[in-house]
Amino acid sequence: MLALGCALLFDRSARRRGLDPPGFAHPARRAAGLAVVGVCLALTSFAPLATLGEAPAEVDFAAVPPWQLFVVHALLALTVVTWFGAGFAGSGASLASQVGLRAHRPLAEIGFGVVFGIGAWFVVLGSAWLIAVVVAALGGDDLLPKRPPDAVVWLVGQSVGLRAALAFSAGGVEEIFFRGLLQPRVGLAVSTALFALAHLAYGQPFLLVGVTLLSVLYGLLVRWRQSVWAAIAAHTVFDLVQLLVVVPALLGEFRGFWAP
Repeated sequence: MLALGCALLFDRSARRRGLDPPGFAHPARRAAGLAVVGVCLALTSFAPLATLGEAPAEVDFAAVPPWQLFVVHALLALTVVTWFGAGFAGSGASLASQVGLRAHRPLAEIGFGVVFGIGAWFVVLGSAWLIAVVVAALGGDDLLPKRPPDAVVWLVGQSVGLRAALAFSAGGVEEIFFRGLLQPRVGLAVSTALFALAHLAYGQPFLLVGVTLLSVLYGLLVRWRQSVWAAIAAHTVFDLVQLLVVVPALLGEFRGFWAP
């Protein structure tokens, strides 16, 4: 029901902002477009709510095939393409123009995003540390993570190539979906909320502080640059630094404090 409500909000808001696809004049095509968006949001943003507050399920990560890491990204990409096909097929419009991929100087935007992505690390780490200090001072130690998510520990143990591929996939697909497709039509606040919910699967709500802050930063970057290229680069760089440098270093340094 939440996903259906968000899909209807997406449709109504797009019409109000003058972004309604011409193909949606046909009810069947509008229904198809809304259905694919609703199903995608149900599976990616709202399904994790079903396990909120429950003990994390035991997962045998050794049995997880590498391709499974990209299933959500494939679903997001398929949703974008299907929605565009339902709304713009035969109109002459390009997909790039509808999801913020059109820019006068894409390479310059990518370069700007790389610098922004490195700077975002310092902003997020500083903010997370400050919030953690405040939470601890207020007696909320139980709310702070005592160990990294098992999924992160397992992921850091994978090959450099797989981790890099995941960073590029997340940076490209997630930005196109949440900032390129959703944000212009539902606004920064709603797209950020959906982005944060999609990351509940980490199993540690405190981590959503950093995820939410990053989403706001990426959203503001898209508004400023008027394309998603800089946000794609910033997101990709952030994830590359996280998966290839920062998290492996922290796990190696503090393993004795959390390892069983």
